[in-house]
Amino acid sequence: MQTTLKQRAPWRAKLSIFWWLLAPIVATATLLCTEWIHRGSLSASFWTDNFLPHFGSFACSWLLILCTYLFLANLTRLPALAVLVCGAGGCIPAAVTYFKLKLRGEPFFPWDLSQGAEAADVVGKAGLELQTSMWVSALLFLVLAVFACLLPRPRKGAMWQFILSWAAPGVGGLALIFLVFLSPTGSRLVGIVPDMWMQNRYYRNYGVIAGFLTNIQNLEVDEPEDYSEETVNALVEQSYSQDLAPVFEGSYAQGGDGQVTQPNIIFIMDESFWDVQELEEYGVVFDQPVTPNLHRLMETSAYGKAYSPSFGGGTCDVEFEALTGFSVEFLPSGCKPFQQHVTRPMFSIASYLKDQGYATQAIHCYYAKFWSRNTAYPNLGIDEFISLEDFVSPEKKRDTEWSGGLVTDAEMARRIIQEYEQRDEDKPLFIHAVTMQNHTSYNKNNYPEEELVGILEAPEGISENTLGALQDFATGVREADAMLGTLTDYFSQVDEPTILVFWGDHYNPIGSGYEVYTATGYASGADSESPELHQMPLLIWSNYWQDKVDLGTVAAYQISPVLMELYGLEEPPMFRYLANQLSAYRSRTLGVTILPDGTATDADLTGEQEQWFQNHWLLQYDLMFGEEYALTL
Repeated sequence: MQTTLKQRAPWRAKLSIFWWLLAPIVATATLLCTEWIHRGSLSASFWTDNFLPHFGSFACSWLLILCTYLFLANLTRLPALAVLVCGAGGCIPAAVTYFKLKLRGEPFFPWDLSQGAEAADVVGKAGLELQTSMWVSALLFLVLAVFACLLPRPRKGAMWQFILSWAAPGVGGLALIFLVFLSPTGSRLVGIVPDMWMQNRYYRNYGVIAGFLTNIQNLEVDEPEDYSEETVNALVEQSYSQDLAPVFEGSYAQGGDGQVTQPNIIFIMDESFWDVQELEEYGVVFDQPVTPNLHRLMETSAYGKAYSPSFGGGTCDVEFEALTGFSVEFLPSGCKPFQQHVTRPMFSIASYLKDQGYATQAIHCYYAKFWSRNTAYPNLGIDEFISLEDFVSPEKKRDTEWSGGLVTDAEMARRIIQEYEQRDEDKPLFIHAVTMQNHTSYNKNNYPEEELVGILEAPEGISENTLGALQDFATGVREADAMLGTLTDYFSQVDEPTILVFWGDHYNPIGSGYEVYTATGYASGADSESPELHQMPLLIWSNYWQDKVDLGTVAAYQISPVLMELYGLEEPPMFRYLANQLSAYRSRTLGVTILPDGTATDADLTGEQEQWFQNHWLLQYDLMFGEEYALTL
């Protein structure tokens, strides 16, 4: 027996070598599987365009995984646990990034961790399927974990050796995190250059692990260098002393009598609404007019496009911009201001109008906690919030993709009218309404056959599945358009002057990826960065002024200032500044600038434009994070 054990001892010693060899194997497998899942494939372009040019980033990520494995394996003496933790720590964020890129055109961010409920709710209804890279990676790490269980542990040495075996990689991992990934200086030393405007490109270049960790740097919002009471006061005084805002030909401010100073104002942000009838210019033929009311009202209203900061989701970002005049361009890419920043009373058109004597109200036909609206709305000056919980037996549709269905736009129209009729007649009314009926994802089975908008012709290259999804989407747009018609017909008959502001929040993938946009030629690119996929219909109608006004394209954060300019309403300092900013550019969103002539460019801002941009941030910082000097003037 003793001889047998002695004979086995050399084999155990040889096998124990694998205890240490397993560390670089796991680190390499984790890094490659993470990128495989994130990208969908590891093509030659990954090695030539991303890995080699940005080797320092991937090397640091590999070292971090290595340190993590060695720390856990040596501390717990459970290498299988270390294998599974490293695999999950890389592959799960990569899978989330893959799905987020498909749904919304953006990767997985650190602040997404605070949005788990919203993400789970949407993902559960999006029909996402595991990719080959995901289940193969899961199988690989299970095999590695089983192999790790079979390995003999190295012989125990002195206590100091045991401590050093896990303490050294632990210190090394912390050094990588704090001195490289969380340090702007350290990140640049290894070749990681900030690219916050295009986060999908950022993750492609530097990888999921480096992209995610370096984004933590952006959780802190730095005070502008020249921020002070004096600079804010000077900026506000300059805004009121000059009038650089464009003259909107045909507006009430230009041709009206100026007697209406406190009209009712109704905001309607319609989920995923864009004029799908535009596709008829690109070879798609529907069996009926889809947006007849929109086209009719364009002749007697102010109409243009609102440049949205979102694609495929992030509705709350768009309403944040529209309500406040603040731009998410200045905030960490992908963060959700309603959840992370609107945690105290804050300026908005609602709070401003409330100070002017308005009753303020919001209506959203989904759950109150979604995107933390139940806490954000009161902080933005909205006194009453009506959510899904407050609807009694509402009409719902589209229950194939959404269990129980979604509250219809027709129901929203009825609720807006009901709230108007039950208002306090001694106060003008502000309503901010957000619909839900046409939320992604799309499936022709969401509507009965007799309700679906039909497609008579379509360009080649669009799959049957995508055409069915397009039918679902177009049907929702038709019903949103009907809501618009219902509301304008109703308010055209009331005596009180009322303004209705209607716009869509963002485009979505319809069916398979970007097929609808690329096969038709509707968009210039096959991704969410295409400027065409951010310009949403914007209609500003009133029951007391019926002239046609061409708005062109403006930023979503310009919606409130443009409204006040059109109707000659008294403007708060923030909106006055933004109205003047229109002389330099119409929008600066996602690194794209819409110039006064309507053209889009991703070129650097000119010196003058950069000054307008930085002053916008100065005022926004003052009202979001600073002392609110702009409110005390």
